[in-house]
Amino acid sequence: MEVLSSRVLLRPGDLERSRRFYAETLGLAVYREFGPPDHPGVVFFLGQGFLELSGHSGGPAGERMMLWLQVRDVGREEERLRRAGVTVLREARREPWGLIELWIADPDGHRIVLVEVPPEHPLRRDPR
Repeated sequence: MEVLSSRVLLRPGDLERSRRFYAETLGLAVYREFGPPDHPGVVFFLGQGFLELSGHSGGPAGERMMLWLQVRDVGREEERLRRAGVTVLREARREPWGLIELWIADPDGHRIVLVEVPPEHPLRRDPR
């Protein structure tokens, strides 16, 4: 699998509290914000990677952390991974925010989100 970019996804119990912790207490720089203005998600720079805080999880801490991997062709990866016996938690589909996502699990049950960024998506456009 050719990974184009990656990030760690954190679904905190309290999004605003976690946002303040990572931004103010740790002092991480913001890469981008997204979503509704009253409840935005945020992606922080994390050295050579990224940490995304978004959504909410009321479950145990082990269910709040995921790995996000951008790939060129989610459909092709889904076929390959199914043939290899990988657990598919949710088939590939276009999300309301425009990304194509496939959810799988590693052998211990940790979630991995494979993401394809379509050519027309804002992440592909030069913001300058």
